[in-house]
Formats: sequence, C-alpha cells, structure tokens
Amino acid sequence: MTKTKIEWTQSTWNPVTGCSKISPGCFNCYAERLAKRLKAMGNPSYINGFEVTLHENMLDWPLKISKPTMIFVNSMSDLFHEDVPLDFIQKVFHSMRLAKQHVFQILTKRSQRLLELNNEINWPNNVWMGVSVENSDYKFRIDDLRQTNAKIKFLSIEPLIGPLGRFSLLNIDWVIVGGESGPKSRLMQKEWVLEIRDQCKPPVAFFFKQWGGFNKKLNGRELEGKIWDDMPKKLAYT
Repeated sequence: MTKTKIEWTQSTWNPVTGCSKISPGCFNCYAERLAKRLKAMGNPSYINGFEVTLHENMLDWPLKISKPTMIFVNSMSDLFHEDVPLDFIQKVFHSMRLAKQHVFQILTKRSQRLLELNNEINWPNNVWMGVSVENSDYKFRIDDLRQTNAKIKFLSIEPLIGPLGRFSLLNIDWVIVGGESGPKSRLMQKEWVLEIRDQCKPPVAFFFKQWGGFNKKLNGRELEGKIWDDMPKKLAYT
C-alpha cells in the first residue's frame, strides 16, 4: 500500500496493474506513463509494463494495516478490465470484506462489465464503487452504476473534456470533478464544472479536485473562491 497525493483518498493499493484504452478519457493516461517509468527503474511489479498483470502477493496487504484508511483500489489499473478474471475480482472483494477497518474506493470505465458481474459480487458496506465519465457520450456508465448493489456509489468526472449537460444523480452519493493534468492536457471549461456542481443537491456531495493543466499546482483547486471537499455523508462500514 502506498500513500498518495490524490486529494480524495489516503492510500493506493494495486492488486492489479496495467490497462488498455477504451475511451477519450484514457488518451493521456497518467498510469501508463508512470508504469513505463517504474518498469525502466526495475520495479518488479511493472516487469510487464502496462500490460494487465495480477498480483496475488498483494491481496492481503490491507489486512496488515490496522489504522483505518481510505484506500483507492487499482489506481494503476481497472479492476473490471476484461483480462481480470471473475475469481480474482472476488478475491479482491474478499480481502476488502475482511479489512473492515478501511474504506475502499474503486473506479472503472468498464461499467457494462461491472453491471454484468454485479450479482456475482458480495458487496461489503466499506466498498465505494465509482465510474469515470469524461463527457456526455459516457453518461450511460452512470446508469450502469446505479443498478449495482454497491452501498456507496460515486462518479469521477475526470478528466472532464466536454460538457455533460443534464443527468440523473438518483442514488449517487458523491461526485468528483477535475481537469486533465500533465503533458498534452486538454482544457476544461468553467461552465462545464458549474453545470455539474449546480446539479449536486444534498445529499449528493460535490468534490472539486483540480483545474488541471501542465502545472496543476499553479492552477489550483479553487472554484469560485472556494475549496470544495465534500465527502459522502454515509461513511458506511461493514
């Protein structure tokens, strides 16, 4: 498990590494860039670079950490990638179920597979399930997520590369919005962010992560003079 600077979590845990691009939000993938660097540095977890790789030896790591921690699962992959077998997904969920002291946050762009496997998963209360949505073409992922049995459901609207327009937040607990950062980052328009924020009425929590850009620190996190750090009210544990 690794401490992280990601604003909405505390640590990352990667029982799976590697992924493949499926939509425009993937084009400038930070995880792919980082995986290539880690492979060049000789990190044994990235011997396969950014190819999907399962790490059985990582499955019990959350059980070794006693302090309650908010953990982003597979920051370097997608747990619902088609190359991750169901039995391994179930092993990951088993570890999360046993590590009751933690909150686990999972994100996927593969919402259709998430929904297909929903009934094969025993959803613990301490797992928050989210989908990434980068523009209006991928709002269907929200509807897929809504139909799952996850106790806490959230959206990562990052990188926001186009307007979303109106969309339903029924049974959605949390919305994160952020611009793309790093080389070749695409600009995010303020009106896109405000349109989303204004739809996040209580009890939906709104979190503004960053404006992004090549130098994301310089551009900061303020939206209309305020830092938006709201979290779900239902901090549910098993």
